[in-house]
Amino acid sequence: MAAYVAAGARVMVASCTGGERGDILNAAVGELAHAHRDLAGVRRTEMAEAAAVLGVEHRWLGFVDSGLPEGDPLPELPFGAFALQPLDRAAAPLIKLIREFKPHVIIAYDENGGYPHPDHIQAHKIAMYAYAEASKADSSPELGEPWETSKLYYDRAFSPERFKTLHYAMLEAGIDSPYAERIAAWEEHPEGQIFGWVSPHETTTQIHCADFYKHRDLALLAHRTQIDPTGFFFAVPEAIYAKAWPWEDFTLIKSSVPTTLPETDLFAGLR
Repeated sequence: MAAYVAAGARVMVASCTGGERGDILNAAVGELAHAHRDLAGVRRTEMAEAAAVLGVEHRWLGFVDSGLPEGDPLPELPFGAFALQPLDRAAAPLIKLIREFKPHVIIAYDENGGYPHPDHIQAHKIAMYAYAEASKADSSPELGEPWETSKLYYDRAFSPERFKTLHYAMLEAGIDSPYAERIAAWEEHPEGQIFGWVSPHETTTQIHCADFYKHRDLALLAHRTQIDPTGFFFAVPEAIYAKAWPWEDFTLIKSSVPTTLPETDLFAGLR
């Protein structure tokens, strides 16, 4: 996102919920009274900081966080949660936003939600629905003039190939890899899943953006209630990351313009 902003594109990020039922995952802020008293308020501050780092525009869609259910059997989701909303109702603010912002490209979660959080899965569903419905003149005319988005991608942040490459790059540099246990298990049983979930889609599009990894890391660190600065996401030194895997990975799912795979640009076929 930061790379495309620097290249002159407008980038809009839509947040479906306010994160009201999220966990405080960073021990360093575990006793932060503000977060315990008003987590949604803290999350808004965090998001504003992250958006400023990346240079993106941002819109809250206004739904209530479903939380991540845990246990066996899983408990029911709370009344009013985003993941329980009917699809047409949940997608309405996104259709309106698409018609206002008029994007040429949409990036969404895959069917697994990146990882299987109920709100991520619902976000995938509304993205697919809104992508199709926003272009139809007879669909929700009260939400604005129709707009056809040319391309839709799934994000592949958890690409197994990325983590395997980074793992061996760290070992080659004489650094302990945080992925060693997962990679060993995956290589022993390649039919398994490196994270317990995996996208069924292959990478079609890689965007070279190593020059903006600092922006990425600072934006992630802005979400301080969710991200431990000493944790998993920051285990690979930036120099190794930039050399071994200087891309962000995506899968092209829908396109109304001709393009050739593999791609190195989300706007391939549009320029």
